[in-house]
Amino acid sequence: MSGSALRPSTFVAAVCLAVCGCATGVVTPGPSSWTPTPGPAVSRTEPPGVARIRPDAPIQRASFERPAPDVPTGPVAPQPIAPVGVDDFVRLAVERNPRLARANLAIEAARGRQLQAGLYPNPEVAINWDEIGDRSSPDRLGILTAPKVSQTIVTGRKLTLAQAVAAREVDQAALELLSERYAVVGSVRTAFYETLALQQRADILAELVKIADEAVANGKTLLDAQRIAKLDFIQLEVERERFRAELQSVKRELPGSYRRLAAVAGNHATIPAAVSGAFDGLPDYDPDAVREAVLTFHPQVRSARVGVERAQAAVKRAQADPIPNVSVYAGYIRQFENRSHDGAVGVSMPVPVWNRNQGNIRAAQAELGMAIQSVGQTENELAARVAIAYQTYAAARERAEMYRKELIPRAEETYKLSLAAFKGGQFEYLRVIAAQRAVAEARLELNKSLGEAWRAAAELSGLLLEESWPFQQRGPVMVPPPTPSPK
Repeated sequence: MSGSALRPSTFVAAVCLAVCGCATGVVTPGPSSWTPTPGPAVSRTEPPGVARIRPDAPIQRASFERPAPDVPTGPVAPQPIAPVGVDDFVRLAVERNPRLARANLAIEAARGRQLQAGLYPNPEVAINWDEIGDRSSPDRLGILTAPKVSQTIVTGRKLTLAQAVAAREVDQAALELLSERYAVVGSVRTAFYETLALQQRADILAELVKIADEAVANGKTLLDAQRIAKLDFIQLEVERERFRAELQSVKRELPGSYRRLAAVAGNHATIPAAVSGAFDGLPDYDPDAVREAVLTFHPQVRSARVGVERAQAAVKRAQADPIPNVSVYAGYIRQFENRSHDGAVGVSMPVPVWNRNQGNIRAAQAELGMAIQSVGQTENELAARVAIAYQTYAAARERAEMYRKELIPRAEETYKLSLAAFKGGQFEYLRVIAAQRAVAEARLELNKSLGEAWRAAAELSGLLLEESWPFQQRGPVMVPPPTPSPK
């Protein structure tokens, strides 16, 4: 698997530069102090049905980068551009979201721990003055040892093994950055299409209120001409007030939805006045291909597999710990009682009789078993997330297609026939209004279904690490224009 081919000096640098190189206030990690032996290249083949899923390749940010602005010739007040499209909000999130800056700094912290794990122990310098005031010494100065230098020699490749553990932590931190990036991107897309659906619902309800106003005006004319009863006219007014109440409710929800979108994007102060987008080109997803791609390429799975390698390295480090380190020392001795100049050298080492690091070895082996189980747990959790998201996506998409192709055309045809029959004196006016209401409710349900489908598709795009999205265009799935009121 790819976890065995991850190298901190290449993988981390590529991920950091590509993912968070454009983030404001983000520290880009420097070169690694540990250069591992290059391993064999691992080729990956993307599963069929899922396009442009290459998380192991450097991330292309060109589609989200703005061209460099022209240098102004004079003092010009800054004019911030509020994001309006889904790509604008994604770009804002990638550049400014604190989650990505924090994950990037976590890589730097892991690289610092990797550097520290390989550093050799410092030498010790001591001065010993013994037998001060000894009467056998003419000047009672005793014995002076200065300097006495000692050094611990690390054995058993402990430093190399410790660095191997820390290197896996660096890889996991880099994968966590990648996971955070696409989690943020998926959340931004989900929040955007939730806001867009609510905004379009407000537009639909506003048109329905206009139609209801016209229906009430026509009903008043018919009431004055005694062609409908007073009770029928009251029902028309009730229908209009119902649409007005729904419109006011949606209008009260919209500001909160705009604020939530700005907060998810990482800049709660950049609140859009409106968003711009359409429900065209809902992407096609194959459930088996999506599941295979997520379980193969998702950073959480790859991080869990790297965690197994880290636990294996930790076991080796714990097993090497009983190998005793050797301490050597040398010193200069000045003996004042006999006025001699001497030297001293020595070697010492602990004897692993009772403490052979048994407890730490046992704990490391247990943690290795936990890491192995974490791989399966992570795969199951991701598979469940894919299943739930795809279930919502497929059901909402099928429902939207049914409304667009079947229910709305039939409701509109029923309305037209009812209107024609009413004009010919065959139908009551309320039957025409009932047919018109069916068209309105079908259009609102289509808007709701499209919003659910796009939100679920946005979550799938984050799980699939899709950078350019949506990448597959289909036929238009727009909400039909409002049905005119009967005259």
